[in-house]
Amino acid sequence: MATEETTLPTTEDEWRIRLAPEEFRVLREAGTEAPWSGEYVSTKTEGMYRCRGCGAELYPSDTKFDSHCGWPSFDDAIPGAVKEIEDRSHGMVRVEIRCARCDGHLGHVFRGEGFTPKNTRHCVNSLSIRLDPKSS
Repeated sequence: MATEETTLPTTEDEWRIRLAPEEFRVLREAGTEAPWSGEYVSTKTEGMYRCRGCGAELYPSDTKFDSHCGWPSFDDAIPGAVKEIEDRSHGMVRVEIRCARCDGHLGHVFRGEGFTPKNTRHCVNSLSIRLDPKSS
């Protein structure tokens, strides 16, 4: 499991070995899963969401909220866990979010929508993250 690994692949071929094909398409090629198809869209389980590529902690479950957009949404990441990059693909200007440790594509961040007091929505692909449930 990625959360136990400490060394990161150095080539895309090594990433292809580590990740399932659909994970590779999202994390390494900035793909997007279909809306409402991801395993974490409606999850309410407490725990920590980690990068599926490298296991880095990204989002505590208490930052997750229902935005009804079709993808898991979080109002904030752990400080320094994600980096933001301007994305001008598909004829739009958006802000892509990537894992700061392995540079895996997570999704996009949107501001000013009014969903939460922080006024931020990290729209994340379920294929980019893995939930580490809180121990009982």
